[in-house]
Amino acid sequence: MLDTRRIEAFLDTLRAERGAADNTIEAYRRDLEDASTFLRANRSSLVDASERDLSAFVRDLHERKMSPATVSRRLSALRRFFRFQLGDNERKDDPTSRLDGPSFTRAPPDVLSREEVSRLIAAAQGLEPTDLRTICLVELLYGAGLRASECCDLPLSALPAPGTSVLIVRGKGDKERISPLGRPALLALKNYMAVRETFLPKSAIRSTAQRFVFPSRGSGGRLTRRRLGQILEDLAMKAGIALERVSPHALRHAFATHLLSGGADLRAVQLLLGHADISTTQIYTHVVTDELRDLLEAAHPLARSA
Repeated sequence: MLDTRRIEAFLDTLRAERGAADNTIEAYRRDLEDASTFLRANRSSLVDASERDLSAFVRDLHERKMSPATVSRRLSALRRFFRFQLGDNERKDDPTSRLDGPSFTRAPPDVLSREEVSRLIAAAQGLEPTDLRTICLVELLYGAGLRASECCDLPLSALPAPGTSVLIVRGKGDKERISPLGRPALLALKNYMAVRETFLPKSAIRSTAQRFVFPSRGSGGRLTRRRLGQILEDLAMKAGIALERVSPHALRHAFATHLLSGGADLRAVQLLLGHADISTTQIYTHVVTDELRDLLEAAHPLARSA
């Protein structure tokens, strides 16, 4: 089928030219296949879609109660696909050029406070290998702002070289960045590496698992994002924090927000997070602005007299 062939060609280009991650590729695939399915049911196809066809698809997304963020993402996938079609001379027009996306305001994240992060770290303390691994995971997620996938996929080759204190992290789009580690994270990493051997499988996948900082007995040979989430949920329960508020991304949010509220430069935080666009980092400034507004209202003499 032509739609399928062109979608695969588009995804191959994302892999080859942009180094897109597997998760990104699959997200594009799902979005484009959903559009193709809708258009086929309405006697059209993705490759031949008109502006009217795609407008009908967007209306269908709203009727299916898709969130504004999801609709916006699907439109973004379509726009990139048709730009690819134009570049390959498969189309002479872009049917997405006049399509309007939903207007929505991205809400600032619910950020864990410093006190809550301290409670998580305190709850993780222990001398068992699983305790030392949990402490190390929290220190890397909060102390270096790693994404869940970056943490789970971290290879031994990324660890700080002797006499240094930086991780070499391969993030989205296969781009590398430097993530400095503070003393608590370096200590947690040292203590965990002393017991890492206990997590290595004895099966045929041992050679695969040996490459990762966080090996596992599972088929992939490394800690999965699902298991990482479960570890943090258990930790949240011990710390007395609502489970839904503690996740790998929540610790990454806290890392960024606490840096900014401590006076870090926005551009520096962007580099540490590995954001391609500084507008993605700017969402954290909302939380810091709220803190500054509260401080102004509490401390400024004119604010108190109002």
